[in-house]
Amino acid sequence: MDETALSLGTIDVSYLSASAECSISRCKHSSEEWGECNSRPTLFRSATLKWKETLLGRKRPFVGRCCYVCTPQSRDNFFNASIPSLGLRNVIYINETHTRYRGWLARRFCYVLFVQERDVHKGMFAKNLTENVLNNSRVQKAIVDEASEPSTPGSFVQADPKAINKVKKKARKILQEMVANVSPALIRLTGWVLLKLFNSFFWNIQIHRGQIEMVKAATEMNLPLIFLPVHKSHIDYLLLTFILFCHNIKAPYIAAGNNLNIPIFSTLIRKLGGFFIRRKLDQSPDGRKDFLYRALLYVHIEELLRQQQFLEIFLEGTRSRSGKTSGARAGLLSVVVDALFSNATPDVLIIPVGISYDRIIEGHYNSEQLGKPKKNESIWSIARGVFRMLRKNYGCVRVDFAQPFSLKEYVNSQSQKPVPAPLSLEQALLPAILPSRPNDTVDEGAEASVPSSRDITSEPFRRELISNLAEHILFTANKSCAVMSTHIVACLLLYRHRQGTDLSRLVEDFFSMKEEVLARDFDLGFSGNSDDVVMHAIHLLGNCVNITNTSRNNEFFITPSTTIPAVFELNFYSNGVLHVFIKEAIIACSLHAVQSRRCRNGTNGASPSLISQEHLVRKAASLCYLLSNEFTVSLPCQLIYQVCHESVERLIQYGILLVAEDDQEDVSPSLTEHQWNKKLPEPLSWRSDEEDEDSDFGEEQRDCYLKVSQSQEHQQYITFLQRLLGPLLEAYSSVVIFVHNFSGPVLESEYLQKLHRHLISRTEKNVAVYAESATYSHVKNALKVFKEIGVFSQTTQRRDTILELSTTFLPQRNRQKLLEFIMSFMVL
Repeated sequence: MDETALSLGTIDVSYLSASAECSISRCKHSSEEWGECNSRPTLFRSATLKWKETLLGRKRPFVGRCCYVCTPQSRDNFFNASIPSLGLRNVIYINETHTRYRGWLARRFCYVLFVQERDVHKGMFAKNLTENVLNNSRVQKAIVDEASEPSTPGSFVQADPKAINKVKKKARKILQEMVANVSPALIRLTGWVLLKLFNSFFWNIQIHRGQIEMVKAATEMNLPLIFLPVHKSHIDYLLLTFILFCHNIKAPYIAAGNNLNIPIFSTLIRKLGGFFIRRKLDQSPDGRKDFLYRALLYVHIEELLRQQQFLEIFLEGTRSRSGKTSGARAGLLSVVVDALFSNATPDVLIIPVGISYDRIIEGHYNSEQLGKPKKNESIWSIARGVFRMLRKNYGCVRVDFAQPFSLKEYVNSQSQKPVPAPLSLEQALLPAILPSRPNDTVDEGAEASVPSSRDITSEPFRRELISNLAEHILFTANKSCAVMSTHIVACLLLYRHRQGTDLSRLVEDFFSMKEEVLARDFDLGFSGNSDDVVMHAIHLLGNCVNITNTSRNNEFFITPSTTIPAVFELNFYSNGVLHVFIKEAIIACSLHAVQSRRCRNGTNGASPSLISQEHLVRKAASLCYLLSNEFTVSLPCQLIYQVCHESVERLIQYGILLVAEDDQEDVSPSLTEHQWNKKLPEPLSWRSDEEDEDSDFGEEQRDCYLKVSQSQEHQQYITFLQRLLGPLLEAYSSVVIFVHNFSGPVLESEYLQKLHRHLISRTEKNVAVYAESATYSHVKNALKVFKEIGVFSQTTQRRDTILELSTTFLPQRNRQKLLEFIMSFMVL
């Protein structure tokens, strides 16, 4: 059997091929050589790669560098030129060389020796947490306040000692659930168990040595570290602690939802550093704020930071059901920021973490995407999950630690910069959807005014700061996520070869798309010969892919399964590569919108093939706002308008967009010439086409006119990009069509179910172009966007949200304009 490996840096795994079937066996070491692809030019290679072929070389991009607008000093810390060249390591590959011993006995018991030599002891972790929290003045005040809470409104009764003692017992009981009791012995035992388990159902768990070196350097600063990973699977909780344990880095305290607080399992989690918090802080029947619980949680986090402990917080709050990064829930992050404001710690180091799986251990979230309620976790469901895992293989895992940055530096930079407040979706989109409405033009000075105070004690500034910080972290973590083989194969099958393709053609497109990902400075979570990697991905995707043997050249024909659950699952894994192409996809859909409008309205004597770059950028910015709940295209310190402009420039570099001959001298500077420190967020100005010459980018960046390359390869690439956003746009347009017959008021939860049933029904009747448009997450996000735009007005009654059509969209013609606005981006 021949061993073929494609290496990008130092790796510990390769794929071995045997005949036409996917016969893959583990190999821990591989040579560093490039696989060749001597095939005809494919969609991706011919469309965009030619300009960068000489630059690509053999090096992996180093991901996760922190922002040099908001944290320029941190960007220079913990990093040097040799860091990227340290390469990758398979964490679960352990042999005698990883211990102090040699010989037959060391080889036999290398796992035991390895975990025994890890540096973990009781003195590393927090001491007297419960007593320190209970004795804190804020907690004492909250106890007295609750004990003296008036039984009737307007009456005040002095708290008696019995009431205070009762509340103290309640507080201590809450802390028993909240406070972790870390056991070094159990951490060692769990490390040994996880080495056994992970080797049984994962091929490898890859980390970058350079990233780990940066984390180790950060630990030497004697400051608390906050790890903020993306959340894709329940295994995330153990994965990060395991990797840090293997590298002699102190285990973090992990914030977990109380849905995991189940017998036996909860004890294990607490002894490994987990502490349970409520999914909703205020769970009282009357909906009042639980000030006692809030005080206990705040002081608990503050005490951990004061004792220089590490924390692990999942900003998304729950696992992503769509495969994309969900919106941030910055509750615990706000506690960390407040602790810094109160000088509980001199500084905090923030470390975003990207995690990518070939296949998550849950397999998929189809039942929830089909609208079924989430099943509560239980000890039996965990046991069944473990047995199921042991019978399967879930491929490769990649974990990327972004560069640590100083929270104090970030706060100071935000307080010094005159950053405008972000536009609401209603302010940003209504002028584009309903341009004829009076007094709707966005005033750049008024609508996005700078907050009156940039002082950290100002509540508006504090909220804006925490929101921007959360977005910053999630954007960096998501950009750090490596693209896996299953992501690329699922994406190609859904949006390039939905009707099926020969295996050889799929392998060619896979190789070219892999090159595309690297060219955009995103990393890959796999290595190996493309033929073997594709078969490996098809094997992991299982019943989602159909394989038939054609008589022509005795070649395999690959088609995606058309059942709704299978398409939902493929869409989940396909979304793992969406963030790589999302900006270009937005430009491609905006191209269609601009071109279709010109066809409807005429060209007024201008060439029908010419497109105003300024108009295209504004159109793309409006689509970014519309889909803002689905993904983030820019950091908060960047202007969406500028990001879209750069994306247009990138397509010009690829040769997909051509500058009109008369405007060759006016083309905007290349991407590399735009300095990040000039990108101050400002509101998007919705101007008429006659005002295009008043560009925000100055005289040297005035508007120019573009035309689309008519080569078949470029047209195919544009079509591929447009298909990437097809499911989202179809979901949003279907929701608007359903809203046409809105009869309210109605409960939001009830209306959401009706909407989802409507989209599922369209899919079952084969009316939908994209079956994946009917996922529950698409419907939920669409409804949320339309509430934020102002389509619905909402009121709260007994903790239930009631929806009604707003006065703006009560007229049918305005709902029709909203539908036309969304449909303009769709390629039917």
